Amino acid sequence: MEKARSSRHSILILIGQKVCLECKGYHSVQITKNREVNLMASQKHLDLLSSGKIGWNTWRRAFPDVQALEPDLHGADLYGADLHGADLHGADLSEANLQGANLCGADLREADLRSANLSGANLSDANLLKARLHWADLRDANLCRTNLKEADLSKAYLRGADMDQAILGKAKFDETNLSGVDLSGADLSGANLNKADVRGPVGTETRT
Repeated sequence: MEKARSSRHSILILIGQKVCLECKGYHSVQITKNREVNLMASQKHLDLLSSGKIGWNTWRRAFPDVQALEPDLHGADLYGADLHGADLHGADLSEANLQGANLCGADLREADLRSANLSGANLSDANLLKARLHWADLRDANLCRTNLKEADLSKAYLRGADMDQAILGKAKFDETNLSGVDLSGADLSGANLNKADVRGPVGTETRT
């Protein structure tokens, strides 16, 4: 049990059971948190996304609440999905299956893509500014003109990815597998490849 107190309210958190909030002058609010609730919320977001880009993007603009700001698509099966131009900024797509998905021009700023399967996905012209791609599988992905500035690509697997004209400024490449990737046309301004695996025919003439 963990207690937190302030001049206005006190919060009592029972780990894994309930969250109780008692505020001075307000009624008590009790929220039950369990696996079933989380799965239902995720299914709602998945259904909205499956309805099409227009409906999804409209929902995110019209309902700027917590769920719309940070959609829960953790572990979603989006194999081969057409998500071009979709507004996915800040979304939780960790461990999602996006193999072969069309994410051309998608907004993935600050998205959580840790351990996601993006092999063979089309991410050309997508915006992944400050995205988290730790352990992501990006083999043979199309990253042409993709904005990966300040993205965390630590331990990501990019073997065979097309990174022509990709923007990689200040991106993090700790233990990233870049074997066989041609970086000759990429913008690596401020990027540090010292800890990356760059074995294979990797381009060395990079734009700075």
